[in-house]
Amino acid sequence: MSSSDSNTKSFEDRVQARQDQFETWIRSFGKGSWARILRMARKPSKQEFRQTVWVCGIGMFVLGFIGFIMLWLMDTELPKFFSWLVG
Repeated sequence: MSSSDSNTKSFEDRVQARQDQFETWIRSFGKGSWARILRMARKPSKQEFRQTVWVCGIGMFVLGFIGFIMLWLMDTELPKFFSWLVG
């Protein structure tokens, strides 16, 4: 679209053209690689949600425990080891 075309079109025509472009983009989105995933998506049942929460909670606990052990080692045991190694 050239600048002279955009000046001669009315505001409503420009808005309509923009809306048509957007609607075309939305329709093409449903035909792409994400379309199957979006069609298969559904709300999880209560049992599935609870299982997901439990698994994520256990994973966060395990990662937190590993982080705590590493912090404890770096704050207490590694300085003792290096002081023994050097001195």
